Amino acid sequence: MNEEEIIASGLLELYVTGSLSEEDKLKVDAAIQEFPNLKEEIEQIEAALMQLSESTSTGVSNSVWQRIVNRISGVRPLNAQRPRRNWNAITGWAAAILCFGGLFWMMKQNSDLKDRLRTTNTKNVVLEEKLENSDSRLTQSKELLEVYRSDDFKPVYLPGNQDVAPSAFATVYYSDEEKIAYVDAYGLPEPPQGKVYQVWSLTMNPLTPTSIGLLDTFDDNELKFFKVESVAGQEAFGITLEPEGGSEFPTLEQLYTLGTISP
Repeated sequence: MNEEEIIASGLLELYVTGSLSEEDKLKVDAAIQEFPNLKEEIEQIEAALMQLSESTSTGVSNSVWQRIVNRISGVRPLNAQRPRRNWNAITGWAAAILCFGGLFWMMKQNSDLKDRLRTTNTKNVVLEEKLENSDSRLTQSKELLEVYRSDDFKPVYLPGNQDVAPSAFATVYYSDEEKIAYVDAYGLPEPPQGKVYQVWSLTMNPLTPTSIGLLDTFDDNELKFFKVESVAGQEAFGITLEPEGGSEFPTLEQLYTLGTISP
């Protein structure tokens, strides 16, 4: 057969739908090598199959079925002895379209289900994070209230340094017995990027600063209430702005607040 006879015979449609015998399939493979234009014809048939199968995802309508019949009925038999071959092509092609349509429908349903599951999982994760944050804030609020009410913790008010941050302020609640302190830093501005607030315990004579903690979670701490260490014998507290990670000694030019302990 020449190229036109192969196209008219309906073999290519059966080849695409996988309905050929192994012998006929090998013949078509050989013909494709001999007539390169057959490859383009096969690609057009595959494209038509895909288009038709997508339209059958919810069932084959009368209009789509008529398109199938019209497409295949136009196939011209090679000779009068091969009518059965063409009807087999029609049946095989139609069955393949139905199969493809059902497959696409199932794939779409599966994809939609996965999308809904992903959306539900995302909502659950967000809800869990909100619950965890709420629990954390509640715990921190209870801790803050206990410190306010406790006689074991003494408050020290730290006004702002007029030369650096005149509107800044903070309060330190310290306990010599428990060796801990809490810093209410709500009156401090947000630290610049790459900087961190560092809290110092001071003895005045001679002036000896001791670092008791970094407020390195300032952005994430909504209450701006921090737990730090405490040392016995402190006479004042100060807060400086230091490079990220803190400093061994306070940068006095960046002293934001300072408050002395009343005798």
